[in-house]
Amino acid sequence: MSGPDALLAQLGRDALPVLSAQDIGNDRLGELDQLQDSADAVPPTLTRPGAAGFWMAVALTGLSAGIAAAVLTRLLQLIQHLIWPGPDLLQAASTASAWHHILVLLGAGLLTGAGQIVIHRLSSANGIDISEAISLFAGRLPTWRTLASALLSVLVVGMGASLGREGSPKQAGAVMANVFADRGALSDEQRRLLVACGAGAGMAAAYGVPLGGALFALEVLRGVLALRLVLPALLASAIATGVSWLALPNAPTYLIPSYPLSVSIVIWALLAGPIAGLVAVVYVRAIAWADRNKPTGWLRVLAPIMALGLIGVVSIAYPQILGNGKDITQLAFTNQVAPMLLLALLVLKPAATLLCLGSGVPGGLFTPSLTLGALLGGLLGYAWAGFWPGVPPGLFALIGAGAVLAASTHGPISAVVLMIELTGHDRSFILPLVLAVGTATLVARTIERRSIYDARFTEKKLVELQQQRAPSAS
Repeated sequence: MSGPDALLAQLGRDALPVLSAQDIGNDRLGELDQLQDSADAVPPTLTRPGAAGFWMAVALTGLSAGIAAAVLTRLLQLIQHLIWPGPDLLQAASTASAWHHILVLLGAGLLTGAGQIVIHRLSSANGIDISEAISLFAGRLPTWRTLASALLSVLVVGMGASLGREGSPKQAGAVMANVFADRGALSDEQRRLLVACGAGAGMAAAYGVPLGGALFALEVLRGVLALRLVLPALLASAIATGVSWLALPNAPTYLIPSYPLSVSIVIWALLAGPIAGLVAVVYVRAIAWADRNKPTGWLRVLAPIMALGLIGVVSIAYPQILGNGKDITQLAFTNQVAPMLLLALLVLKPAATLLCLGSGVPGGLFTPSLTLGALLGGLLGYAWAGFWPGVPPGLFALIGAGAVLAASTHGPISAVVLMIELTGHDRSFILPLVLAVGTATLVARTIERRSIYDARFTEKKLVELQQQRAPSAS
């Protein structure tokens, strides 16, 4: 043998490995694992195996989330109107007697304590925190325990607890998605996405923000924005919002004028963004501390009574601390809050939210975070107007709200879109909003890896969370 054949024979003896039957079997197993991973991933088209079941689950999740959000929102409005009769919570609380404040909030605390005992006994499964369920348990949630928590949240927030009303429809949408994932025998990757879509759809339906709800589901709850994940989130949120509009008004949450753009507000946004990021870091760490120190045992009954009773006393002088903060945010967006009141509420409103959270009161953190940003932005805006007047004061509050929301959720894209949908405006403030959101989020992420939705995680769990958020390849 000579020439090329001899050279190949020599190379084969010296360099090429000898493949055993076990090696060939291992290669085949690797191919099968890749095929299984592909089958378990989110089907990008209707022709993929199992696609019909997955997309049916997405549609049913959107439908049920929309119905649940409409029912829960109407129930909250009914509770609030019965206990605080008036055009809105702030006006009703401003004219109510001191004893009314104290008795109502004490009642909310007693209801919370009793409700927490009942909820704790409903299930011994993993917890009802959506972010934790998605990241660590592939979206699995205890059905009745989660729904009971959603109902309790509606009742106590309607009575004046200083937490967001979106927590309830988010829980309802997530738990229904988990049920449909069980029925459809979906993979863990599909379930994880579906539960995030359900939570985002519940939020979208509650506030009428279909695009923002979809982006919130992916960027904040699922922790990743990928093209193949966008369509299920959009479909679920669109269906949920459309269904909810049959019972809820199709109108912006916040009514604001069309604010003009100026060089002054652009420069302010660049300067205020990092400040908003630092405030968000403090806020996230305070939430983490409050969550770690939640009461246990019979303190579950005593702690919310004491916390909400204290809030009731303070609300006599500052009724703005009651509820999720929507009313005071609306006033800040339209320049109807004096500087000294902004300063007082900048301390009292987040303190009330932390008291509620730390004592075990269930509720959301979305609107309270938005309110914190509006108060901060309004206060910084008044200071800036002394150097460079001419910018409408409400615009400072609007930009600040978006910046703190983005920095505290680590969701800059969803925050920008949510501010646009919540106000019904698209171009009048988009440039300063993006600048403030970007700088605030950059500062917050540099200092604190957690957002308000994963503040409870230890360092070890946070590493697991980041690993779980990496989607499998399709």
